[in-house]
Amino acid sequence: GGGPVPGGGPDPSAPERVCFPPTFSVSEIKNKQRRHFMFLRWKQQQRKEKLALKKKRRKEREALGDKAPPKAVPKTIENQRVYDETTVDPNDEEVAFDEATDEFAPYFNRQTVPKILITTSDRPRGRTVRFCEQLATVIPNSHVYYRRGLALKRIIPQCIARDFTDLIVINEDRKIPNGLVLSHLPDGPTAHFRMSSVRLRKEIKRKGKEPTEHVPEVILNNFTTRLGHSIGRMFAALFPHDPQFIGRQVATFHNQRDYIFFRFHRYIFKSEKKVGIQELGPRFTLKLRSLQKGTFDSKFGEYEWIHKRREMDTSRRKFHL
Repeated sequence: GGGPVPGGGPDPSAPERVCFPPTFSVSEIKNKQRRHFMFLRWKQQQRKEKLALKKKRRKEREALGDKAPPKAVPKTIENQRVYDETTVDPNDEEVAFDEATDEFAPYFNRQTVPKILITTSDRPRGRTVRFCEQLATVIPNSHVYYRRGLALKRIIPQCIARDFTDLIVINEDRKIPNGLVLSHLPDGPTAHFRMSSVRLRKEIKRKGKEPTEHVPEVILNNFTTRLGHSIGRMFAALFPHDPQFIGRQVATFHNQRDYIFFRFHRYIFKSEKKVGIQELGPRFTLKLRSLQKGTFDSKFGEYEWIHKRREMDTSRRKFHL
């Protein structure tokens, strides 16, 4: 009702103010339109209060000047992540030894030069074919081969005989690329990824001109655990060791909450402090399904890691890479 009147009883001229009882919930309103209206009103009020609080805080900060307390860091799933005991310490001797003797050591010691074979699932459709062709412009020294009913088990020995260091297989479902298998030759390991959010070059807004043949720089972000390190090394081993900085091209694998986002950019120095970037494409997102010892073997392969959703995804803040 309205405000009280000195003589007792409500004042008829006072404006009506919405006052819900303390335990009242909007969802108790039976009428759908009324409920929706009340909900919007409540939201509006929340927004107002939030803005007022923000203003108040800003004024306080300005008044305090240099003595203002540092801004609070917002909580995100990422920075609240559950600690993983396999997180790699850069000074760990055991990790250093493992990496000096693993399957990628010849690449990191510059004994091998990457040579990549990109192939597809059987009889690929247009979009997958175009994706493979564009991927071949991102990864130097890569060759696209269209599979015509040939089993992967038979392709691998041929690849090894021809000095290929890696095999990439793009799988598709209903004409859309939906999976990527990356196998390091000759001894493995093999990683299976689910692939999503594929954007080809022409579907990217404000894209730059076609990529040049310069060797790109590679950025690997956030691969912190032992498993993450292995996957990061797999991606690194696809690209030649010495990037040609003159091409100003960068391939980025950014891991966030176990999703690996791939982007391909060119940067341009506008001034000493300002850098502009153009996305060249393609872009896609990967999610690791399994990591297998040795080369591709779906029947008798020995798995180092398999993503089991029901057992592993117990907490939204638990990540494996």
